[in-house]
Amino acid sequence: MVSQATRKSLLKRRAMDLITSTAILPLLFGCLGIFGLFRLLQWIRMKAYLRNAVVVVTGATSGLGRECAKAFYAAGAKLVLCGRNVEGLEELVRELTAFRSPQKQTHKPYTVTFDLTDPRAVMAAGAEILQCFGYVDILINNAGISYRGAIMDTTVDVDKKVMETNYFGPVALTKALLPSMIKRRRGHIVTISSVQGKISIPFRSAYAASKHATQAFFDCLRAEMEQDEIKVTVISPGYIRTNLSVNAVTSDGSRYGAMDRNTAQGRSPAEVAQDVLAAVGKKKKDVILADWVPSLAIYLRNLAPGLFFSIMASRARKEQKSKNS
Repeated sequence: MVSQATRKSLLKRRAMDLITSTAILPLLFGCLGIFGLFRLLQWIRMKAYLRNAVVVVTGATSGLGRECAKAFYAAGAKLVLCGRNVEGLEELVRELTAFRSPQKQTHKPYTVTFDLTDPRAVMAAGAEILQCFGYVDILINNAGISYRGAIMDTTVDVDKKVMETNYFGPVALTKALLPSMIKRRRGHIVTISSVQGKISIPFRSAYAASKHATQAFFDCLRAEMEQDEIKVTVISPGYIRTNLSVNAVTSDGSRYGAMDRNTAQGRSPAEVAQDVLAAVGKKKKDVILADWVPSLAIYLRNLAPGLFFSIMASRARKEQKSKNS
């Protein structure tokens, strides 16, 4: 005979099986279905937002800028590619148009050549950019320069050079294009900053200062432009496998000429460009594209600043010791 306790146990088990089969599983699948539908709608909206949008990319001839140009071109955007090198821009246009797909509508890019460190050239470039399609939907401030050196060895001219390229140049171009966006009540300003716009590490003072200034300016811009329906996105990548460190300036203004180990082990620019495309398409406001170590450092800087400062001081001592040995 089956005991009363065993019978109760069997009844409980059957009841749980019944609940699972009739309620939990359908609810689970329903939630998954809703989530999948939400992602699909989000993807469709992102594609529609980027297709035929006029997108300006600075620093388009190499690294992340070049890969962003490829990503936005493939998404059907109308590109205006900017840089200092005419031949490099023309080569990029040839590369993009060579792979034109008959299944996708693409547009031949325009090019505008100018130097971000020249305020007059930036203003003239802003007018030339607007002449390409008559308006700009998305500006991607990507061009930049890095720096390696000790503060005490660095001339103020080097500090100014980095600030002019990374901060004043993008600010000037943004201000040149903003009035047309405000007039249309439509536009999106995207700035490629850096994790070093959130934290500062030793021997990167000029670069970190320029990126902190960038973060602050575009955070202010986001708040001020909300009433005009202008979107602002600040993207802060970690290390990317580009020539940024190779082309970095040193304390005396000369070229660094070497690829750092962290840079060499960084993410591919093509992968980061796809993340930039998604962040812009989803109209995100502030995005960190870094692995767990820099991300943890950002939280540590805010939550336990004393510990963060000690770690940075230790890093500075180690780097100085390796340079002296």
